[in-house]
This record gives sequence, structure tokens and C-alpha cells, in this order.
Amino acid sequence: MVKELAGAFERIADLLEISGSDAFRSNSYRRVSRILKNLTDDIVALKEANVIAEIPGIGKSTAAKIEEYLETGKIKMLEDLKKKLPSGLPDLLRIPGLGPKKIALFYRELDVTGMDDLEAAIESGALAKLDGMGAKSVQKIAEGISFLKTSSGRTPFGLALPVAEELAAYLREFGPIDQLEIAGSLRRGCETIGDIDLLCAHDDGEALIKHFVAHPSVKRVLASGSTKGSITIPVRGEREIQVDLRVVPAESFGAALQYFTGSLDHNVHLRGLAQKKGLKLNEWGLFSGEEAVAGAEEAGIYEQLGVAYIPPELREDRGEFDPDLKINELIEIGDFRGDLHMHTTASDGKNSIEEMAHAAIAMGYEYIAISDHSQSSAIANGLSVERMWEHIEAIRQADKAIDGIKIFAACECDILADATLDYPDDVLAACDLVVASIHFAMTRKKPSPTERTIAAIENPYVTIIGHPTGRLIQRRPAMDLDMSAIIEAALKSNTALEVNSSWQRMDLKDVHVRMAVDAGVKIAIDTDAHSTDDLLRMHYGVRTARRGYVRKQDVVNTLPLGKLTKWLEQARH
Repeated sequence: MVKELAGAFERIADLLEISGSDAFRSNSYRRVSRILKNLTDDIVALKEANVIAEIPGIGKSTAAKIEEYLETGKIKMLEDLKKKLPSGLPDLLRIPGLGPKKIALFYRELDVTGMDDLEAAIESGALAKLDGMGAKSVQKIAEGISFLKTSSGRTPFGLALPVAEELAAYLREFGPIDQLEIAGSLRRGCETIGDIDLLCAHDDGEALIKHFVAHPSVKRVLASGSTKGSITIPVRGEREIQVDLRVVPAESFGAALQYFTGSLDHNVHLRGLAQKKGLKLNEWGLFSGEEAVAGAEEAGIYEQLGVAYIPPELREDRGEFDPDLKINELIEIGDFRGDLHMHTTASDGKNSIEEMAHAAIAMGYEYIAISDHSQSSAIANGLSVERMWEHIEAIRQADKAIDGIKIFAACECDILADATLDYPDDVLAACDLVVASIHFAMTRKKPSPTERTIAAIENPYVTIIGHPTGRLIQRRPAMDLDMSAIIEAALKSNTALEVNSSWQRMDLKDVHVRMAVDAGVKIAIDTDAHSTDDLLRMHYGVRTARRGYVRKQDVVNTLPLGKLTKWLEQARH
């Protein structure tokens, strides 16, 4: 509901700009959209309490529109704007580098109403004849259209990160580079990425960028100069992602890294702090008059502004400037003692119990939980009750035979459409822990996914709710859940909620994770590994958890074995 509502306000802002409205008015609606996207409270509950207008940044007029949408599913202002403009115009905003002012120009002068009209205007040469346009501008728009056709606009974090890491390694082949970082939304750990930003300090920017654009995987070279290079790289078939490399002087590297990492709202907040101190902050440094007082080191920017260093994942202007937050205690990849959700060849995994255990030993883990699928997950070779009893015994035998690690007997038990669990209680009781998950009937109304999840939480043997919202990034939306009710039930029952580290899931998402830890609910960060290689993707879940302000003490699988065993005894009441 909130996602759609935020999208409605974003569309209002787009249509206002294309209609020629002043920037202040359209930006006010964009700001409301951002507030709604970051909202952790249930918007329906806020409406029922009549406190929507009390949300910071939401006025009475905006609150009325929000309530109108919640009651009718529409906002009259948006419907009126849609009627005034061709429906294809807002789609042109997806073209890289093309803003609403130019779209308004194309519509006014050439009657461009959508993508087909724009391509025809390019082909006929009419676009190049407009004031302010030219062959180079038209070429960039044409390249943007081509890019859009081979890209979904945003790329999942798990597909973008390997590309960025490969290009960073390629750049280091050029020669000694003291400072090279991945920046942008990728460094912040956002679940989807618009493009990849790389930042480097080097004395010969032109030569380095020539090396960059010559990478063998480059599909298109969009720019190549002495300070910036832009390319597109194929990602999984025909899809492409844009990668920008910026080369800056060493004395500005820290300021540039801060500038190109923080979200727009975070950076605006930081610049406001600088202005209050009579300073000027930009990508080149922090200045007092003409003198740079910080810039070489990123931490120096925050220090000079009287702010504790803010980890990249938190730079969204969601409260990270609060001095009472202990943001230096966020979970780290080295904090884990084990992984509590993984699959073997008993169901749909690629490796045996023994192979998963030895891989975990190599990672320094104290324990793992083998949690293969239950019987209703037929597509995943789920275990019948008889097979599950045999599997529990096989896990017990492996635990006795393999030194150096504790192997817990577990299962990933389906939460069925009628809100019951896929195994009887005697099977669940025989396990050391149970991960309960919804895998099907996700849109069922009665019982709802919320009711089914809470029923599982209340089962005395369920320890963890796996990938709670069921989403697959860019493939399947999250279930319609009352997250506040689920968190309340989990707290009461001492049940952990999972941050699933599969890059396709990253579930719970960051805002829900923060809701959970703020309430005192325990988190389990697991890989849901289906092979030994998958055990290495814990860092995806860590990024999401850090964005949700998760600390080591919030996560059950950072506990040493003795304390985890005690927690399991308490959780299985």
C-alpha cells in the first residue's frame, strides 16, 4: 500500500514538471514520496488514529490526499493531471539524462507524446533542430533509448556488485592505485542499483579512463575524458548497466567519496550542517572561504562538521544524524558464529550434509543448521514425514562423526494455506530448530499471510520465520503483510525474523528490519544456501541488516554455541 502511495506522489511530481509547473511545487510532492517510502509505521493505522498530518513533512493538504487514496485508491489531482497530458510522456523520464523540461519542450514543439514519437523525431532530424538541441544531444538521447530497451532501469544488488568488483580489479591491473572505491547506491547496499559508480585518485586520469573504456566486456562507450568515463556492461544476456568512473585528485578523494555515496537527502542534510558552521561542502572538499579544511579523508568531513562517522549503508537521511544512535556498533561479517538456514541433497541442495559442514568449518563457523524443505515443497524435493525422520538421524550421525562444528537438525517447514504447518508437532519437536516459511498461496485472503505467519510464530517449535515477506526482487512483490502485528507476535513468542541473504530475496528488507530491532525482536541472518558456494553470500544479508541499524547483539547466529543453545531452549517454549 505505501509503495503504491509513494509512487502516486512521484507521478504527480513528474506530471507537474512536464506540465510546466514551478520546481518548488513539484519537488514538494517528490519529498512526500520519499517520506512515504521511508515510513516504518502502518499508514492505515496512522489514518485510523487521525495522525497522518503529524508526520514530519506532511501537511494538511497532503494528508488529505493520502487519506483520499487510502479510501478510494485514487487521488483526484493525479487523475486530473493524467487527463491533461498524453499517457506516454512520463515514460520518457526513464531515458537516462532526459528530464521533464526537455520532455515538455518536445511535446510543445513537436507534439511528441511517447517513445515512438520521440524515435520518429530523432530519425527525421526534427529533434536536432530544436533550440538547445544538437547532434550530440540527440545522439545521447538515442543511446539512452537503446540502453533503456536492453535494461530494466535498475539492477539487483547481487548482479551489480560482481560487475563492480570485476571492473575494480581490472582497473588495478593498470598499475599502482592507492585509492579506488565502489561508491553510489551500491556502496550503500541498496537492493537495486541505477548505475555503478567507481571513484579513483590517480595522477593520469586520461590514461586510466582509456584503460577503463577498453575493458573487453564493454558494450557501449558513453564518455571518455580525463576525469570521467562512462560505459555500459552486459548483465545476464541483453540487459545492460551503466558504469561511471570518476578520477579526482588525492586531496579531494574523501570528499568525492562522501558526495558520490550519500543519498540526495543525506547530502542535503550534511551540506546544511556545513552552512550552519559557515562552511561550504562539495565533491572537492569542505571549505572555509577558499581554504580546504577537509577533503582527503571521508571521515574528516564528518569530523569537521561535528558528526560521528556515518557508515555508508545508513546514508539515507533516516535518522542517522541522531547523536544518541550507536551507529558504530553495526553488525560486521566477522561477527557470525554460524548459519541456521541451508539445504542439502536431501531436498534441492547440491551438496551433502558432510560437504556443507566441512565448508562451514573452513569459514570458521562453530555451528550450522541443516534445514531442508518439508513435504509440501514438491518442486524442491521436500521430505515426507518418513524421509524427515531418516534425515534427522543422518544429521545426528554427521554431527557425531565430524569434529570442529556443531550440526543442528532443522527443517524449513512450509506454512500451509490453512495456517497449519507442514509437519506434525512430533517431527518439529525432534528438530533442534525450525525455520517456518510461506512458499505458496501468497495472495490468499483468508487466512491471510499475516494470520498464517502469526500462527506459525505461536507454534512452540518454530524458531525462525524464513524470508518473511516472500518477495523476489524484480520478480515477485512482497506479500501484503501487517508487519507491525508480526513483529509484536515475534517479540511475545521470542521468535527470530530472518534476513535472507539470497540476493534475489534480501528479505526482510531494511525498513522492516529496523522496525523489528527497534521493537526488540531477534534477527537471524542466514544464507538459505543450496550449495557450499552459497555459504559465502552472507555479506548480502549483512548489507541489508546494517541498513536496518542491526547490531551484533540483535543477531542470534552471532552467539557462541553455548549461548545459542540456551536461546534455542528459551525460544522453543
